Amino acid sequence: MWSTVTYYAVLIFEAILGVFGIRLYEEPRYDVVNRVADGVEIRRYVPRLAAEVELPADGKAGRDDAFRLLFAFIAGANQASGSGNARIAMTTPVEVRDRELLAMTAPVQASVASGRMRMQFFLPVKYGEDSAPKPSDPRVRVVSVPGETIATLRFSGSGADFAQRQSELIGKLAGSAWQPAGAPYSLTYDAPFTIPFLRRNEAAVAVVERR
Repeated sequence: MWSTVTYYAVLIFEAILGVFGIRLYEEPRYDVVNRVADGVEIRRYVPRLAAEVELPADGKAGRDDAFRLLFAFIAGANQASGSGNARIAMTTPVEVRDRELLAMTAPVQASVASGRMRMQFFLPVKYGEDSAPKPSDPRVRVVSVPGETIATLRFSGSGADFAQRQSELIGKLAGSAWQPAGAPYSLTYDAPFTIPFLRRNEAAVAVVERR
């Protein structure tokens, strides 16, 4: 019982700080390998684990449903490697993307399959494939995310302009040494109740070096 009380007390404390854009959450490890144009950062991420939900719904309703499933998983709707369940610390960012249909080319070209979306919570680095808790709900999967190189464009605000920011990111990559290798997606680092001008949002896309 006390572990449950402590877990939620920590979440509440982190949420209060989060109102002011103060983040205590763990982030996936990456190195900045280049900077392009205004505000575009090229990052190389190491392999990591994520809890993932893919639903046949897009828009706010789909995102809310996916978030609830993932939060339930980290809050204890799981089977730990020992016995009982595990309460997993929140991490950032939350990744949201429309389902991509990938062509068999290099670089990969992607189109969007409307009406589907995928959300991921990255797991703390202490978990490996063998030690990560198993989701109780079959709609939640723990997946291995390979190392990748991505371009990001950071901005604040509510995130209502993600589509425009994603287009802006693609435009800023034109003429650079990097080109998109998939469809752009969104990374969010703060809760909806964070003061908008203190929020950290990022438009992101996988990239490869031009030949």
